[in-house]
Amino acid sequence: MSLKYGIIEIGSNNTKVHIYENDEVIYSRVATIEFKKNYKNAGAISDTDLESLYREIEKALEYTKNIHVYGCSIFRNISASELEQINNVLKEKYDLIIEVVSQEDEATFTAMGCYQNIDYDKPLCIFIGGGGSIELIFVKNKEIFGRKFYNFGVVDVTNKYPELKEDVPKITFDEVTEYIRTLIGEIDYKAEVIILAGGDHLYWFNNALYEMDENTLYQSNSQQYMIKTEKIDAYDQDMMITSLDSIRNRSDNPAWFDGSRAMRIIANFITKKIGADVVIPTNINMESGLKEKIKLENTVK
Repeated sequence: MSLKYGIIEIGSNNTKVHIYENDEVIYSRVATIEFKKNYKNAGAISDTDLESLYREIEKALEYTKNIHVYGCSIFRNISASELEQINNVLKEKYDLIIEVVSQEDEATFTAMGCYQNIDYDKPLCIFIGGGGSIELIFVKNKEIFGRKFYNFGVVDVTNKYPELKEDVPKITFDEVTEYIRTLIGEIDYKAEVIILAGGDHLYWFNNALYEMDENTLYQSNSQQYMIKTEKIDAYDQDMMITSLDSIRNRSDNPAWFDGSRAMRIIANFITKKIGADVVIPTNINMESGLKEKIKLENTVK
């Protein structure tokens, strides 16, 4: 039986829309809607941001009525009454509601998408980077042996250092790293490999024209590339003196790059903190787990 469904994942900074038909993506879009930044400025979810979200929902509904909307980070922090008000509008307009995903569930779904179908028996750290939160899941032999969650993300860093979004910032890599150090604290777990998930990390490296190597540690269609830490260190230093505008101009979503430097500095610090030698950039997110959940629900029906 043919199964067509859509997943809309609303993050603090980016909203991802995917429509699937029999597990094949037939529509894909990432829209930059800065819910967290604008919430901080206004003290409420912005009507303008909601209008942007409505447009994404309406486009998705052109493909299927079987749409599932999930709210992450910022939607975990708004009041129950504000969420109810937003959901009442969504229910009336589209017969949909936002299901808020806990930080733990978001991390678990994303991590499953990274380790479930690979053959690798050494410790892995799955870094899940977002606009308003960071999660680390430590796995060995498909068993989770450690978790570390943080209630800050890329938006918090760019709010403190807005010039990271400028063409060439005056702030240095080391200055931002020292700030990240105060937010991360101690991590009791170690891993030889860190998988970057939760956002489209491949989008950064491809548009920045930073070369990635073939993943020789294990086979995975969604984890085809790897970068040694010494190489990625050089890239991360280079990004602070390289024109961000030139990178934006090579892309189809220039606003996405507002948080790119902050994300890389956070990931760089954690990579060193856990002693990883290899970085595996991916575009895996919690959809990998959510897809299995939705398919199971449709089977039960």
